[in-house]
Amino acid sequence: MARLILVCGPTGAGKTTYSMGLCKKIKAVKFSIDPWMQTLFAKDMTSLDFSWMMERVNRCHDQIWEVSEQILSLGGNVVLDLGFTTKSQRDIFVDKALRLGISAELHYLDVLTETRRQRVAKRNIEKDPTVYAFEVTDMMFNFMEPKFEVPEESEVVNGCKIVE
Repeated sequence: MARLILVCGPTGAGKTTYSMGLCKKIKAVKFSIDPWMQTLFAKDMTSLDFSWMMERVNRCHDQIWEVSEQILSLGGNVVLDLGFTTKSQRDIFVDKALRLGISAELHYLDVLTETRRQRVAKRNIEKDPTVYAFEVTDMMFNFMEPKFEVPEESEVVNGCKIVE
């Protein structure tokens, strides 16, 4: 049976790295939001305007879902590394999966802030193309930090919470 896994966590939690490993393990197709946003909209961004970013993130989500739905309908597995900053974002994809008869799994990466800051700093220096889409500055990290909504326990019933 097809599986849809939503990988969730704040900036620097290791979502992309986790998603890549999970895809190998379960033979899934991975979609990550960072390269989409970088390729399609980075040149147009003039400031850190959350509503501007989220409107474009939602556009990407629509296109990513269109392809994901096809994969899932064929019995394939999909891992979505889309950040899922808010519960409402997560709920949208959970509902879309339910309409396909699939119970989405939420994998929440719970990592200490200082560990995440160190990971981001390392990623910014190394620029490994498998996980690096753009530099995350301290300003960006701090901007996104209060935006992340920690999943409720009921959200991870079908998935898991990974504490590091």
